Amino acid sequence: MSEPFDIHQFPGLPPEVVKAFEAQQFDLAVERAARQHEQAVGAEKDILITELKALVAKLEVQVADHRRTKFGPKSEKLSPDQLELALEEQETAIAETQQQIDEVQDKLDNLDKDTKNKKPRRPRKPRTLPENLPRIERVIMPDNIACPCGCGDMVQIGEDRSDRLDCIPAQYRVIVTIRPKFACPKGRTGVIQAKAPAHLLENSWPTEALLAQITVAKFCDFNPLNRQAVAMARNGAPIDRAVLSDWMGRTGALIAPVVDHMAKLLLKDSTRLYVDETTAPVLDPGRGKTKTGYFWAVLRDDRGWNGPSPPGVVFHYRPGRSGKYAAEILDGFNGTIQVDAYGGYTVLGTSKRTGGKPLALAYCWAHGRRALIKAQPKAGSPIVAEALLRIAAIYHIEDDIRGLPPEDRRAVRQSRSLPLVNKFFAWLTAQAARVSRKSELGKALAYMIRREDGFRLFLHDGHVDMDSNLVENAIRSPAMTRRNTLFAGHDEGACSWARFASLIGTCRLNDVNPYDYLRDLYTKLANGHLEKDIDALMPWAYTTETSSQTSSSGTP
Repeated sequence: MSEPFDIHQFPGLPPEVVKAFEAQQFDLAVERAARQHEQAVGAEKDILITELKALVAKLEVQVADHRRTKFGPKSEKLSPDQLELALEEQETAIAETQQQIDEVQDKLDNLDKDTKNKKPRRPRKPRTLPENLPRIERVIMPDNIACPCGCGDMVQIGEDRSDRLDCIPAQYRVIVTIRPKFACPKGRTGVIQAKAPAHLLENSWPTEALLAQITVAKFCDFNPLNRQAVAMARNGAPIDRAVLSDWMGRTGALIAPVVDHMAKLLLKDSTRLYVDETTAPVLDPGRGKTKTGYFWAVLRDDRGWNGPSPPGVVFHYRPGRSGKYAAEILDGFNGTIQVDAYGGYTVLGTSKRTGGKPLALAYCWAHGRRALIKAQPKAGSPIVAEALLRIAAIYHIEDDIRGLPPEDRRAVRQSRSLPLVNKFFAWLTAQAARVSRKSELGKALAYMIRREDGFRLFLHDGHVDMDSNLVENAIRSPAMTRRNTLFAGHDEGACSWARFASLIGTCRLNDVNPYDYLRDLYTKLANGHLEKDIDALMPWAYTTETSSQTSSSGTP
């Protein structure tokens, strides 16, 4: 760069020339600085635009992955539990990228001189917080409301409100119960004292509210006791994990009559039940390994045909999967069970059944559809595609009649679904003749053809549904607890696990807050309500209580 010209080396120039020259040099310096600033801003904008394009491309990939995970083909889908975890992480990543995009866009807006003329970005749609949450108003006043004109204080003409969700961290406290003793000052009578309040676990520290919180944390939120012990110590209540286990074990024994009664009601007041089973790993101390037990779920849900009985589910722990356990659990029940095609249920539909008349077995169309999807080759199969379309057409009719009385459901099924089912099994039989019986597809076709009577049962009984998805959904809760807890330490521990899962599962079916219900249940058990009216202790009975009898909702 050339050196700036120094006009002062010519002392003979007129002053007005020197002054004009200096003014011109100043203008050139200002113009040069402005140009350099413009170039710097342009370079910075180019960098930000490049960064923004990279972030947008990243966001597009993340959104595509999210859609593929959530709405992808059945063959690519994860298990329901894994799916929730995957979606959670993907949605977190999308939100992080979106935040980065907003920050870069803000920087670009600040650099752009024409920002004022641009349309503001569309704000996010506000979300409404639940009305039942307590509101704490915080009014922020200006530092000074004196009017500059000197007329006095300004008057309020309006206000802006914004809601934010807050949380009070868990806080443990000690409730000290004091029972003063009173006596005659002259010693003429005995001593009087208020009766000690009843506790669910006598001579133990926990209140019924704390027991309910621990129960919900483990069996509803899937947080094992050892993790709870760590969290409690962090919040100032160092209770050993073994002590928590003792509390839960004793509580599990005390709720046994309630769950046993609920199990009897499901069998007694129902003509149609869902039944399913899932593994329950149990520690086998003699071998130092785990053995495989089973949770057998028995579920009643008559909302599909607007039945009068409230929904409920009871889990029974048994050390195996033999059909004798199903017979034992369903002893005394007569009617229809909706099940998958597990062979352990087959004998229940024959004259060999003990404990009642032969049961009607309604097989699950969802399992049949699942078998076809699983047997489909990677390249696809026109047979499977056609089968899925035919099954979907039958399900579409079910959507139209959900909630109607049994007679109406049966009438619609006879007129609309029966022809489709007849054509489906005729077509299925024809396709099976073209496919090798030893192939996966051949086995899937035979799976439904051999059980045709059970798949047709829903056509003739309006109380029956097409599938057993309801019990499969209910059984996910103990499955999630199993994943986090790994195994039960003993058969009796698995029985206790099943009892808690039964109460919480039934609360979910009836839209009852598990914490509120369990706290109320534990309090009533402590006060001997079990002997007075056990029916009032059922989870579905809790929904009929007035709000004044229930405490504030929400799980700690």
